[in-house]
Amino acid sequence: MATTQLSFIQRRLHIDPTLLTPLLLLAVFGLIVLYSAFGAQIDQIDKQVVRLGIAFGVLFAVAQIPPRQLRRWAPWFYGLSLLLLFSVLLFGVAGGGAKRWLDLGVVRFQPSEMMKLALPMMLSAFLGARDLPPHWGRLAISLLLIVVPAGVIAIEPDLGTALLVTLSGLSVLFLVGLAWWVILTMIITMAASAPPLWFLLLHDYQRERVLTFLDPTRDPLGTGYHVIQSKIAIGSGGLYGKGWLNGSQAHLSFLPEQHTDFVFAVLAEEFGFIGVILLLVLYFMVIARGLHIASHAQDNYGRLLAGSIVLTFFIYFFVNIGMVSGLLPVVGLPLPLISYGGTSIVTLLAAFGMLMSIHTHRRLWVS
Repeated sequence: MATTQLSFIQRRLHIDPTLLTPLLLLAVFGLIVLYSAFGAQIDQIDKQVVRLGIAFGVLFAVAQIPPRQLRRWAPWFYGLSLLLLFSVLLFGVAGGGAKRWLDLGVVRFQPSEMMKLALPMMLSAFLGARDLPPHWGRLAISLLLIVVPAGVIAIEPDLGTALLVTLSGLSVLFLVGLAWWVILTMIITMAASAPPLWFLLLHDYQRERVLTFLDPTRDPLGTGYHVIQSKIAIGSGGLYGKGWLNGSQAHLSFLPEQHTDFVFAVLAEEFGFIGVILLLVLYFMVIARGLHIASHAQDNYGRLLAGSIVLTFFIYFFVNIGMVSGLLPVVGLPLPLISYGGTSIVTLLAAFGMLMSIHTHRRLWVS
């Protein structure tokens, strides 16, 4: 395998074109789908363009930070994120029956989105600084670092985000080389905790979501409405779709949350199976490049952080597509770079900025 020097763009700008290209294509694809989901309202697209511009600016800025500096900042970033999560419980802005946002006047954001990034950074720094796999003491501390923020987010209540934060942390533990019997023990323990959590932690509407997932027709005009209409939209798209701006489920207001959580249904209805395959190809291009970067990282911290970013990205779009298709319970998760949003996009692209930093701050790379 030939060893070559980093390209000028990578060496000077610390941007990886191979990773940046599918990210930009996904962002453009998202704008096209959102334009239809919003009923051709250009002002909403203008807002999304501004958010994407800020997010890609954050990606560029984070990519300039050397990985060793990111490792030093990890405990402080984790502590700040945890402090903001506790602040939400005290001063948070309520919406949709939950306190999830902090309103600073100029900007309103979800600290739980920060924790999706802070937790893998913290665990990668903590575990990557020592020999792997970790002993039981460090594993117990790692689980504590996961449970505390996930528990605070669940209290808001935002069980879907709490689950995703937990998975982002567990993705790091999965990569540290734990024996399979340890991983199996953790899975059995989580499964055994499900019955008490069902009665003690879940709210009525959250239990209803799980029951609706098992049988959407039990309340077709209530809790099952979202999934039923989404499945109709996806199925009616066929091979080639109904055409851009011609989706009946979206434009006749049958499909709820069509520009956020259920935007995949709009895409599938208007662009069909071909559009879905295009979306998945772009996603897997990102994953393939991310895995390449993770496998060629120069230290444990870089490998763990890069690998967890890729795994978490996969979980995000897998869960969103699964819930919109009726294969998973609805948890309120946006489709990466396609759904309308602000904080989630900035957090996601900041993570990819770290991925680029891990790769481009190397002196040499193996192609």
